[in-house]
Amino acid sequence: MSIEVIILAAGQGSRMKSELPKVLHAIAGKPMVKHVIDTVKTLDCSAIHVVVGHGADAVKNAVTDEVTWALQEQQLGTGHAVAQALPNVSDDSTVLILYGDVPLTSCETLSNLVQHVNEGTLALLTVNLDDPTGYGRIIRDQPGFVKAIVEQKDATPDQLEIKETNTGILAVKAHHLKKWLPLLSNSNAQGEYYLTDIIAMAVGDAMEIMVAQPSSEQEVQGVNNRLQLATLERWHQLRIADQLMTDGVTLADPARVDVRGRVKTGTDNFIDVNCVFIGEVTLGNHVQIGPNCLIKDATIGDDVVIEANTIIDSSEIGNACTIGPFARVRPGTVMAEKAKIGNFVETKKTIVGAGSKINHLSYVGDAVLGQHVNVGAGTITCNYDGVNKFKTTIGHGVFVGSNSSLVAPVTIGDYATLGAGSVITKTVETEQLAIARGKQRNIDGWQRPVKKQDN
Repeated sequence: MSIEVIILAAGQGSRMKSELPKVLHAIAGKPMVKHVIDTVKTLDCSAIHVVVGHGADAVKNAVTDEVTWALQEQQLGTGHAVAQALPNVSDDSTVLILYGDVPLTSCETLSNLVQHVNEGTLALLTVNLDDPTGYGRIIRDQPGFVKAIVEQKDATPDQLEIKETNTGILAVKAHHLKKWLPLLSNSNAQGEYYLTDIIAMAVGDAMEIMVAQPSSEQEVQGVNNRLQLATLERWHQLRIADQLMTDGVTLADPARVDVRGRVKTGTDNFIDVNCVFIGEVTLGNHVQIGPNCLIKDATIGDDVVIEANTIIDSSEIGNACTIGPFARVRPGTVMAEKAKIGNFVETKKTIVGAGSKINHLSYVGDAVLGQHVNVGAGTITCNYDGVNKFKTTIGHGVFVGSNSSLVAPVTIGDYATLGAGSVITKTVETEQLAIARGKQRNIDGWQRPVKKQDN
């Protein structure tokens, strides 16, 4: 079966109160329309068509996938939107119609839906809602076959009592769509060309309307305002939390963890409250993560302890390392086994050797530290001259005294010692002691300034 997908993404979304096109508002850090595209790519479809209108350029710039674009210059309804994409669709394909603001329909649900399509059927995704307000109602005949869909504003009082509703998602052979869409009328309360009217046309052509339903109503929930966006976000995050716990992670509170990407995890890990994971994150075994941490595009080894309020970005953390609290590990940092980065320490493009420690209040950037280096509090690698970045190389077993500045490019040999308060500008050889600070003078008879009396 050749499947071509049409994603409707042309609406303005005025209820979002935003300059951003509605389909670009994010769930779990990813635009809603990207969720839809990523899902249908798992269906092995032959083509993806995206219909854009309001904010078309912004949507095109945000989507880097290989798709075919169709422009709906005037928003005249869902039937009109689908018609804009049809000229690029093969007659013999099965067309699956989706929506850029319905982001979380599962691959399993869609796969089940398209399996119901053949030359004599149209497959419709419906959902039963306790409160169906705002949704089109599924109209069935006495034997129970679907015969039409009636929109909320066009429904009679009896029809408004129906709980089975239309999700808008359907699948049918393309040549049927090409026959029906030119016959649509806009004689309705909205003055629009409703895609739902093809159901009655299919019935009139003696086709059977096959119905499938999602595993949960949230799968087919659309987003029209920021409240609905937040509600769907939390449902999605709870599903991710459930999977993390199934995979062996202990969450202090499943309602207070956010994954905006993908987390691969080992066993017996613990994640405290208010932690955020972005991009691709891999956790080893026995990892302990304190509250309020942000981890982005990072690999964390086994037995790592990440203390509260720590940021780790695009870095690699070796086994049995300790980081934080209040540490910022910037891109390009690599920590070897049992290394330590402490409170209020920032690193960037830095290799921290096995057993080395940067414990307090330091900035170490564009540097390579050997094994068992001890960096004292307040140390800075001065790696930037205002134009270019330079490298600092520190050998094994070096002791850097507190409040030192290492002016790059500079090399410190193995087992050297730097005296506290030094400004190091030249190479220090192996096992040397380097002291570079002004000579202390103690002045007797010093008179402190006295505040002048006001006249």
